[in-house]
Amino acid sequence: MSGHSKFANIKHKKEKNDAAKGKIFTIIGREIAVAVKEGGSDPANNSRLRDVIAKAKANNMPNDTIDRGIKKAAGDSNAVNYEYVSYEGYGPGGIAIIVDALTDNKNRTAANVRSAFTKGSGSIGTQGCVSYMFDKKGQIIVDKEECEMDADDLMMLALDAGAEDFSEEDDCYEIITDPDAFSAVREVLEKEGLAMAEASVTMIPQNYVDLTEETAVKNLQKTLDLLDDDDDVQSVYHNWNEPTTP
Repeated sequence: MSGHSKFANIKHKKEKNDAAKGKIFTIIGREIAVAVKEGGSDPANNSRLRDVIAKAKANNMPNDTIDRGIKKAAGDSNAVNYEYVSYEGYGPGGIAIIVDALTDNKNRTAANVRSAFTKGSGSIGTQGCVSYMFDKKGQIIVDKEECEMDADDLMMLALDAGAEDFSEEDDCYEIITDPDAFSAVREVLEKEGLAMAEASVTMIPQNYVDLTEETAVKNLQKTLDLLDDDDDVQSVYHNWNEPTTP
């Protein structure tokens, strides 16, 4: 995984999303609606809602926007019912791709996701065809520039809270947890006032794949861009060793 900076990729994604903040806010707004419907509007009694709020803050979503989303979801009995769906498939060069979506129309979402794969010369597969190549983990990224805590102190804090792993990179610290321990670890760090560049349960590839053929790279990027533009798509995970821009 040499040269693969997680934080550089996160910053790259955030910069891309800055031009379309409405998209990321729409994604998080749907997650808030589902979390409130499932566990109520009080974050103190709803750990899933607390996690979504942390994700919102990591993406610079204003507090009043978060509060409005919670109130709207709590007070709207006719709110749209969203459900989670997941798709798996292959991009060019055998790149493994997982797509998580939150939709009110599964037929529309399935057609759009299939189209994105097809236009990038990839193919949708069956459930489980690529997910075995990923580990489901809680992932917290802390920007070194935003962190005043000593690396050893941060590591001990995270591990004592239940984290599985701690690693230091050039520009960030990465904390990995079991999905069930993610909320508890994140909340301990939050109480210490640590700003998190990323905080979510994610799918981490066991191995990354390089693409050297220019057409394959262009086609894969086309698929990822189409998925990124789809309002139903919440997250896209892949094992492409994506080149990072300085």
